[in-house]
Amino acid sequence: MSEAREILTKYWGYPDFRPLQEEIIQSVLKGQDTLALLPTGGGKSICFQVPALMLEGICIVVTPLIALMKDQVEHLKKRNIGARAIYSGMKRQEIEIIYNNCIHNKTIKFLYISPERLRTEMFLAALKQMKVGLVAIDEAHCISQWGYDFRPPYLQIADIRPFLPKCPFIALTATATPKVSDDIVEKLHMKNHKFFKKSFERKNLAYMVFEEENKFNRLLRIIRNTRGSGIVYVRNRRKTVKIAQFLVENGISADFYHAGLEQKIRDKKQDMWMYNKTQVIVSTNAFGMGIDKPDVRFVVHLDLPDSLEAYFQEAGRGGRDGKKSYAVILYEQSDILNITHNFEQSFPSREYISTVYHALGNYLSIPVGGGKNLSYDFDIADFARNYELKPIEAFNALKFIEKEGLILLSEALETPSRILITVNQTDLYRFQVETPSYDKFIKLLLRTYSGLFTEYGRINEEDLARISGLDKNRIVLTLTYLHKIGIIDYVPRKNAPQIVFIEERLGKENFRLSPENYTNRKEAAKQRLSSVLNYVKSTNKCRSMLLISYFGQTNVNRCGQCDVCLSRNKAEVSRYEFDQIIEFIKPILKASSHSLTELIEMHPNTQPDKIARVVQYLLEYNKVQLDDEKRYIWNKD
Repeated sequence: MSEAREILTKYWGYPDFRPLQEEIIQSVLKGQDTLALLPTGGGKSICFQVPALMLEGICIVVTPLIALMKDQVEHLKKRNIGARAIYSGMKRQEIEIIYNNCIHNKTIKFLYISPERLRTEMFLAALKQMKVGLVAIDEAHCISQWGYDFRPPYLQIADIRPFLPKCPFIALTATATPKVSDDIVEKLHMKNHKFFKKSFERKNLAYMVFEEENKFNRLLRIIRNTRGSGIVYVRNRRKTVKIAQFLVENGISADFYHAGLEQKIRDKKQDMWMYNKTQVIVSTNAFGMGIDKPDVRFVVHLDLPDSLEAYFQEAGRGGRDGKKSYAVILYEQSDILNITHNFEQSFPSREYISTVYHALGNYLSIPVGGGKNLSYDFDIADFARNYELKPIEAFNALKFIEKEGLILLSEALETPSRILITVNQTDLYRFQVETPSYDKFIKLLLRTYSGLFTEYGRINEEDLARISGLDKNRIVLTLTYLHKIGIIDYVPRKNAPQIVFIEERLGKENFRLSPENYTNRKEAAKQRLSSVLNYVKSTNKCRSMLLISYFGQTNVNRCGQCDVCLSRNKAEVSRYEFDQIIEFIKPILKASSHSLTELIEMHPNTQPDKIARVVQYLLEYNKVQLDDEKRYIWNKD
């Protein structure tokens, strides 16, 4: 492992590995299939990036998140590590060039790719010629059909194993229940694999849940009392603006963030927060993926999360430096009604889903049997307006069609302008001599950007305008003309959501949703919702223990710092005594009502004041109630 540490220090600047990273890397280097379950902030990327640099050949990284894919490639390039990414919206020629470089250019060590690409003829043809040392599957929980973020293309990942008989696979995820972990192993055809699981316990993170009618004022108190950097999560974009504005009006340095903002604006807001120039960022769940800010002191959810998996990831962005931090949910009864309503909305009827699917094909002018592996710009508001659909219901139908493996949805993601010089150097020189009016501009391109003869290079029209002194529109017109006459291939910047048709468009007679899958998925989603509601409503079990047990870990103690534990601590009763007293009291009060004196007399071996404190605690948290005769009885509600 000395070589591994040298690589870690050389490229990442860390002197040593975090817990479990070393063992995971050793497993990969031995050629073993490996499943790594590391909670948010556990350093998953290092676990495949370091061994990939030690192994001969390229590492194929499968991930569904385009934003994270692009972010990791940029980080690797900044460290002088060769990396490329293929994602929706790229031109065929761009993809071909990247595959050729991965085959012939030995300095490229990483190819990031979305799972649906693995089935394409282009990829399979390239794979047969590539020297592959490792396959890494990020966000591996997406392979489980009953998990919270199922992606059907993940089910085909194992299909490439016959092409790579001696290549180890490493699957990584931050959130997987035992059932999902078993699913990952089965679906990836892992044999004699090694399973590494870091504890989900975060001893420095205090989980809090408060039922609160005035959430804004409670949020202010949390920020003022906690100080330090923080994240506030809400469900929709409009709320991010409203809450950030409220905080600013009350003297808090805050800003908002969501996926609808231009990339430059998002980057600026993120940087201001990362470098503590903004204290609080108010965001949808678009914020935080891939961000490693160690000193986040609080993460507050003002809306209920859809699943405990999502909540654990988002809350886990707090306190990565090991110092005391808080993860808080503020809710009111209307939030429970809203999340239940959202659940029902997310499962439209199968007939409605079919209607949306065929409307989508017509909207994008895709003939039956066409569209496979093609991506399209997509405006859901315009789509819904054209076909008289409600946007939310249409979106939920599209998400279900995605779960069936027919399409892939992606949020608006800014893709910078790119160019490739499509003629050789001799022909380009001849063009410059024959058309001197373009000579200066072409020299500007060659001087500003390198490698344009071999790869698509990212360009910035504003920068070119500034350097040349020309108007930006003139730059765009010149690039467009050079593209038109075949000197360059110019791909203008995009910032639109994309839809990829993974399969060819089906006719009405062939479109079918499995009723079993529909019912089973709804039941699985219902169970996840029930787990969220149980978490926020529970008043007698440690929050940390509730979360950790959900992920199958049972060997942990009460945290002593969540809102439930703090209330119990006030009773000055040990955990063992508390549980023993409840175990004694509960069946008695379920059977009939009793006075406190009677309960004390029935349990003579315990100090009366301790029984009194536990009964008072149960009364405060609505576990017991007083009847008309002021006698205690267990609350059936």
